[in-house]
Amino acid sequence: MPIKSSHIKSIEHRVTEQDRWRRQGHEGGVLWFTGLPGSGKSTLAFELERVLFEKGKQVFVMDGDNLRHGLNSDLGFSPEDRAENIRRVGEVAALYADAGMIAVTAFISPYRADRRGARQAAGGHFHEVYLSASLEICEGRDPKGHYKLARQGEIPDFTGVSAPYETPEEPELVIDTGAMSVDESLQVLGEYVEKVFGLKDE
Repeated sequence: MPIKSSHIKSIEHRVTEQDRWRRQGHEGGVLWFTGLPGSGKSTLAFELERVLFEKGKQVFVMDGDNLRHGLNSDLGFSPEDRAENIRRVGEVAALYADAGMIAVTAFISPYRADRRGARQAAGGHFHEVYLSASLEICEGRDPKGHYKLARQGEIPDFTGVSAPYETPEEPELVIDTGAMSVDESLQVLGEYVEKVFGLKDE
């Protein structure tokens, strides 16, 4: 999004990215969970947060439902509002990553263009994690009863029913949460985090 004022100047930090990473004991970055409603995004995000926190990692989850109670409470579910929802989250997640933390986001984020914007905000520290459970499996779970309401026409613009979901083209990680258990998925995620967020030798 273009900056509206011409009188804005970026101010450089006096603490380097590498210094923050050394203090935290790991690199910072964004783990961006995307997938259909019911694919397990929130479940895995909060379980991963617990596991990483117990291992001493600096980690925080941003969940779609939670942020719509505060930061994004003024947004609905039109394509324009969805885009702004993801833009805001992408920028906040990038700030967490800049602070040396692991930001885990759990958002349907159905549009590729919006996810590209979030990737751009985080630069090279963005990791798209696609939870690839099929529509049939997700609708069969229907943990919040939203699919049923959407099929009845009571929830408009519902992803997978009356609104599209654009599958990631080149995600860093794909987990078939329709075939894998929560524990199996966490194992894969934990191994990935150790690989990409561990401090590299300089």
